[in-house]
Amino acid sequence: MLENLPTDTLPRLLRRTTLSAVIAGALGFIVAVVLAPPLAALGVVLGVVMAIMNLRFLDGQAAKVELRGEQSTKAVRRQLGGRTTARLLLMTVIVLLAVFLNAPLGIGIVSGLVLYQLVFVANVMRVVTSQGGVE
Repeated sequence: MLENLPTDTLPRLLRRTTLSAVIAGALGFIVAVVLAPPLAALGVVLGVVMAIMNLRFLDGQAAKVELRGEQSTKAVRRQLGGRTTARLLLMTVIVLLAVFLNAPLGIGIVSGLVLYQLVFVANVMRVVTSQGGVE
C-alpha cells in the first residue's frame, strides 16, 4: 500500500506523525496530571518518547539496508527483524518493570505508546486517503 506513494511521502509522514505525537503527548500529559497520579503523566511522556525513538531507530535501520543495494527479501528481513525484535523486547521489559515497580508509571508508559500508535495510524490513513485510497 505505502510502496505506491511518491518517494517524498514517507519522510513527511514521519515528521507529521512525530509532531502530532508530541502534541498529543502534551495533551495526554495535561489530562493525566488532572485525572491521575503525577507519575502516570510522566509515563505518558516517556511512552511517546519511546515510540518516537523506536520509529527513528527503525527508519535509520531501514535506510542502512537500502544503501547496501540489491538483497534478497530473506536477507533484508533477517537484518531488520533481529534488531527490531531486540528493540521491542527491551521496550517490553522496560514497560513491565515500570508496571511492577510503579503501576501508574507503567500504565502511563503504555498509554503513551498507544497514543503514539493511534496518531501514527491516523496520519497513515490521512496520507492514503489523500492519495486516492487503497486499490
